[in-house]
Amino acid sequence: MQLSRFPRLRFAHLPTPLERLDRLSRLLDGPTIWIKRDDCTGLGLGGNKTRKLEYLMADALAQGADTVLTVGAVQSNHARQTAAAAARLGLACHLVLEARIGDADQAYTQNGNILLDRLLGARLHEYPSGTDMADAMAEVADQVRRAGGRPYAIPGGGSNPVGALGYVNFALELMAQATEQGVAFDHLIHATGSSGTQAGIVVGLEGLRAGIPVTGITVRRERADQEEQVMALVEATADHVGLKGAVARSAVVANSDYVGPGYGKPTPGMLAALRTLAREEGILLDPVYSGKAMDGLIDLVRRGTFRRGQNILFVHTGGQPALFAYQPTLDRAINE
Repeated sequence: MQLSRFPRLRFAHLPTPLERLDRLSRLLDGPTIWIKRDDCTGLGLGGNKTRKLEYLMADALAQGADTVLTVGAVQSNHARQTAAAAARLGLACHLVLEARIGDADQAYTQNGNILLDRLLGARLHEYPSGTDMADAMAEVADQVRRAGGRPYAIPGGGSNPVGALGYVNFALELMAQATEQGVAFDHLIHATGSSGTQAGIVVGLEGLRAGIPVTGITVRRERADQEEQVMALVEATADHVGLKGAVARSAVVANSDYVGPGYGKPTPGMLAALRTLAREEGILLDPVYSGKAMDGLIDLVRRGTFRRGQNILFVHTGGQPALFAYQPTLDRAINE
């Protein structure tokens, strides 16, 4: 894989740290847990979407865009990082946001990522839950064109073959770090939503024949639907990088046991995972993605899915600004 063939900008602070979580590992009394700190990518408070945006924004500039648009939920981490990348490049930015969570309080609608979106200078377009967001973004793009702009539309989560290149590159980075630190990973776990992170990781690791199984802990869809979406993007991404047909269907695995009542809806396990990582390792997770993924990892260890002597890698995808949007819920959970 020669990723240098693809246009790329440099936003992220790379390589992100690869750390062993000794206190968590002792607490769980099972495998050794490691963490890849993709919350530390740097752009606009960081997160996994920065890797994708290095390729997406390069493509936008190559196409002569002066405006970028993307879609997401009100507390979208991807939207915040897109706004930061646009500000850094001097591009206009329109964020098409869905009020995906009903009965949201003021902290959710005014704080966290959406506060940062405004600070970064993005123009916000808010729509009710259930809106066809692809149509909504197309409508906003038409408005930009009618005003004389040149829009570049980025799908939710930056999840297309261009964006997924960021996580193909992640796989190359990870294996170099693993070699340097002398660690062989037996499994990789991360949160999976819009699919680009998982698709890129799977294509990268399979392309390297790394032999590391990947499990995505879903934050929105049921397992079958998530795996179907990820596999479709795996195939498109593999084709894009010259590995057509190289990834077996069995390499795409999702686990939907930790979604709870729905996307962005807190669960007791997620809140417990937030407290555990904060108090055992001084690491802050987020309530929508990494918190639910860590809940899944902790539960799988306790169920005996992984054994002593194995090295299990957790990918921290960022999203901590959303903690402030969940302040009332966190206040109650902190004292439980």
